Amino acid sequence: MTLIGTTADSTPAVIDGPALWPAQAHTPTVLGRQLVIHRGDGSYVFTTDGRRLFDGTAGLWHANIGHSHPELAHAAFEQMNRLETYHIFARFTNDKALALGERLATLAPIERAKVILNSGGSDAIDVACKLARRHWQREGRTSKKVILSREFAYHGLHAFGTSIAGLEFNREGYGTESLVPETARVPLHDAEQIARTVAEIGAENIAAIVTEPIQGTGGVNPPAPGYLEAIQKICRDNDILLILDEVITGFGRTGTMFAAERYGVQPDLVTFAKGVTSGYAPLGGVLVSPRIWEPFYIDSPDTPIFRHGATYAGHATAAAVALRHLDILERDNLLPRVKELEIVLDNALKGLAERQSAVVDVRVAGLLGGVTLSDNLVAEKIADDLIELGYISRPLRGNTLQISPPFIISDDELTAFVAAIEHVITEQVNR
Repeated sequence: MTLIGTTADSTPAVIDGPALWPAQAHTPTVLGRQLVIHRGDGSYVFTTDGRRLFDGTAGLWHANIGHSHPELAHAAFEQMNRLETYHIFARFTNDKALALGERLATLAPIERAKVILNSGGSDAIDVACKLARRHWQREGRTSKKVILSREFAYHGLHAFGTSIAGLEFNREGYGTESLVPETARVPLHDAEQIARTVAEIGAENIAAIVTEPIQGTGGVNPPAPGYLEAIQKICRDNDILLILDEVITGFGRTGTMFAAERYGVQPDLVTFAKGVTSGYAPLGGVLVSPRIWEPFYIDSPDTPIFRHGATYAGHATAAAVALRHLDILERDNLLPRVKELEIVLDNALKGLAERQSAVVDVRVAGLLGGVTLSDNLVAEKIADDLIELGYISRPLRGNTLQISPPFIISDDELTAFVAAIEHVITEQVNR
């Protein structure tokens, strides 16, 4: 790392570094401090400077079956040797994309679902929001354009995801309040305020409400009791589509295949990514209810086209990896295991909160945990110190530490992770 562009008048220098621009980073702060991961094994990753780190975040919430699983490597190798991919535009498709579509439809929390495949969660959100608006335009209700989302929400960083973000820093700096202007935010847990916002904007102007069942990046915020059901009722009463963003929660993270099942919600659209392949291949998509897909399947020359699709939509190798991954989730009983680990995590975090006054709040849902710290501690500094002990956590909004390890961990590994967090908190409080 070198400094360039220094001047005699003390103008700040430009810090040069690797050609790769780091994501979601205050660049001058991270350059020279980056941890270069070059190998993974189960619940652990290894850096080029020789560190072995427990992956307490499963990467970015996705390494659910752990790292370097040989069966998934073999699935990709086998598929690439036969056919790396072929597009699914118009008359063309490929066998693995078709097979994955059928498999996902059987798992979906939507009856008779159709499946749109793409490359990740941000892609999925863009498609879902476009499809919600396309639905109402096709019905001739052209004023229904607004997408409502919750404060502290994170829905990726494509144009729609940026525009509906409830984390304001992700929406700033693009020349207008939103890249897509027809959006609005509603409070985190206040269903009554959502109803008032719907009345103020007018249901005739609202296309959809999009929500994570459990907020991830916003601080690991499970829904208040009855909240998701209340949102569903507001949508049904006002003819508004309900989009569940299950990019983090889908495929077992809450102990059910989708969080919609855990909370008894029936959405119109579900976005997914991360856990569908455990991150072994870039893949995401949207599950679509009959209400939305049927008009595009009518046998008529006047049937409209939904202009979606990308080169890697339905990528055959990614689909092959996803199919094998779903087999492993089922064969190894990993969803029931998540329910067991939820109890372990809940007990460990409750004990942490009881013993440590610097812990303001703890939240658990499935194998998702959040530890909110008092103002005299900094979550980012706690996460840095955990690295020195061999554990990866991550600072989230609200001075919160992320806990979302792979499903394959032992009870002892999970309690040791929480114990490491407590050790670092104690060290920092006593300094």
